[in-house]
Amino acid sequence: MKYKILPRMKIRLLSLIFSAIFGSHLFGASSASVNIVWIVIEDASPHVGCYGETLIKTPHIDRMAREGIRYENAFVTSPVCSSSRSAMVSGMYQATLGVHNHRSQTSSGKGGGNAAYYESYKVPKSVKLIPELFRDAGYYVTNKSKTDYNFIPTSKLYHGNDWKKAPADQPIFAQFQLSGGKNRKAKSHADPDKINLPPYYPDHPVLREDWAKYLDSWVKTDEEVGQILADLDKAGRLDSAAVFLWTDHGVSHLRGKQFLYEEGIRVPLVIRLPKKQRAGTERDDLIEHIDVAACSLKLAGIKIPGNIQGRDFLPADYKPRKFVFAGRDRCDETVDILRCVRDFRYKYIRNFMSHIPHAQPSQYKDAKKIVQVIRGLHKEGKLNEQQSRPFASRRPPEELYDLQSDPHELVNLANTAKHQERLASMRKALRQRMTQTRDMGLIPEPILEDVGREAGNKYLAFLETDHSKQTRRLIDVITVGEANESDKLLDFAKYSDPSTRYWAAVWLGVNKTAESKSTLLQLTTDTVPAVRVAAAQALCKFGDLGQMKVLVEHIHDPNLLVGMFALRAIEELGDVGKKHHDAIETAQKSKFEFSRRIARRLTVKWD
Repeated sequence: MKYKILPRMKIRLLSLIFSAIFGSHLFGASSASVNIVWIVIEDASPHVGCYGETLIKTPHIDRMAREGIRYENAFVTSPVCSSSRSAMVSGMYQATLGVHNHRSQTSSGKGGGNAAYYESYKVPKSVKLIPELFRDAGYYVTNKSKTDYNFIPTSKLYHGNDWKKAPADQPIFAQFQLSGGKNRKAKSHADPDKINLPPYYPDHPVLREDWAKYLDSWVKTDEEVGQILADLDKAGRLDSAAVFLWTDHGVSHLRGKQFLYEEGIRVPLVIRLPKKQRAGTERDDLIEHIDVAACSLKLAGIKIPGNIQGRDFLPADYKPRKFVFAGRDRCDETVDILRCVRDFRYKYIRNFMSHIPHAQPSQYKDAKKIVQVIRGLHKEGKLNEQQSRPFASRRPPEELYDLQSDPHELVNLANTAKHQERLASMRKALRQRMTQTRDMGLIPEPILEDVGREAGNKYLAFLETDHSKQTRRLIDVITVGEANESDKLLDFAKYSDPSTRYWAAVWLGVNKTAESKSTLLQLTTDTVPAVRVAAAQALCKFGDLGQMKVLVEHIHDPNLLVGMFALRAIEELGDVGKKHHDAIETAQKSKFEFSRRIARRLTVKWD
C-alpha cells in the first residue's frame, strides 16, 4: 500500500488553532490528575482501518484515532522486541544505553543465562527508568503481561499488573502488552484470496494465508483495546487519561521484524488525550517511539531527566525532527549491525556487515513456514531479482530509497549519479548521530562485555569518556574494508584499540589479499579472544584450515559471547568444520542458549 503524505502546512495551521484554544498548556486540568496509559502491541505494522486497511474492521482503534491524534510517520528505534522495549522504557536509544543486542540478558536466564556478565546489564542508579519516575511522582504503576528488557533494573519497577487495584484518588501509569501479530490463531476474518502481498514477497498460498492470519490478529487486538478503553471509562479514568497506542516493531516477516525497511520499523501511533482534545487530528511529523516517554512525563508534570533522548512532540511550538534513526544489532544467534536514517522522503540504510547475507541461519526465523517456503522457492529458482535479495551472499554496504516513488524499497539508488549528493548528506547525518548518541553498536559484543565487566556497567563505561573518535574510526575501518584497501587495513590491524583490530581482521579475511596472512597470524595470538577468533576465521578463508583449532579452542571461553562468535565463525565457513564434530557437539551443553542453537544446527547437519 502507498502511505498518505499529509500536508505539513495544514498541520502547522491546526497546531496554531489548538494553541489559541487551549493556550500553552495541553489542557486545563491539574497534571497530577492525568492518567497515562501505554498500549504496546507486538509484531504489527499499521494495518488497521484508520491507516487505510480495508480487509478487516478495527472499530475501537479507529475510534481512538477519531477522538485523538493519528501519526502517519511513527517509527521504532529498533525492529526487534527486547531492544525496542528497552529503548521505550528508558526513553533512550538502545545503543546509547548498551542494550542494543536482542536477548543480551534475561534475568531468569534461558537454560543458564544469555549474558557473559550479569553485572554489566544492571541499569546504573543514575538512569531512572520511566516507571521509576512515575512511581517517584506518586503514580500507581502497573504492567500487564510482559517486560522483556535487555537489562536488570536496580529497583522494583511496578506495583503489580492490575491498575484497578490503585486507590481511586491515585493517578495511574498503566502499561498493556498485547500479543498482537504473534496471535496467529485468532478467529478468521480476512480472505486469503484478497490479500495483496508486497511485491518483494512471492505470491504463494502459504504467504497469503499467513498474511490473512496476521490481519485477523489485528481484529482480536482491536477487541482487547476496546475492552481496555471500556474498563478505563467504567472506572471514571478515561476522561482524564492520555492513552498511547503503538507497536513494538513491524510485522514478523522476512523483511519486516529484525530489519530496517519500512515493514520493520514503521509503526502505528494513535494518542487519545484527556477530554478528547485535538480529536480527529492527523500529523505527519517524524516520530521516534522513545518520544512517547518524554510526552508522557510532560503530560504528568514530571521533569524530563537530562539522559532522556526522546522529545515531547505535543506542544504547539514543537519543532519537528528532520530525521529519525534506527538500528538493528545481534538478534539471538545471528550477528548483524545495521543503521538507518530517514527523512520525509528518503531512507539511507548502512549495512556494516555487508559481507554476510540478509537471511542468515536463524532458529527463530527459519522455524516460520513462510520463510521455509520462500527459501524453497529460491532454491528452485522461482523468485525474481527483488524477491531473491535476502539470499545474496553479500549485501550492498549502502542502500538509498526514494519512498515517495518507491514505497516498497525495491530500487537502491546508492550508486546512481543523480543521488550522490543526497547519499552523502544522509551518510553524514548517520555518522553524526552515531557519534552524538554514543552508539556502542560497532564495538564487537564480546569486547563490549569485557568493557562492561571492568567498568561495572557498559553505559557508565562510556558516559564520561568521549569515544566519538573510536566510533568514527570503526566506521572508517569497515569502509576501507569494503573498498578492499588492504594497506589501510594492515595499519588498522596494529591499533591499540581491540575493536579496531577485530574489524581489520574481519575484512582482511573477506578480501583475502596475500600480504594479509602474516598480520593475521600475529592476530591469532592477540591478547583479546574476540580478535583471535576473527583472525582465525579470516585465515580459514585463505585455506589455512589448521586455524580451525583456534576457533574450536574458544568454544568454551569464559566470556560466553566469545564462544558464540567462534561457533558462528565455524558455521559461516561451511562443512570444513566437520572434522571437529565431536568438539562442536559439546557446545550443545553450553550455558549460553545461542551457542547451543548453533552447535545443534551443525551437528544435526553433519550426523
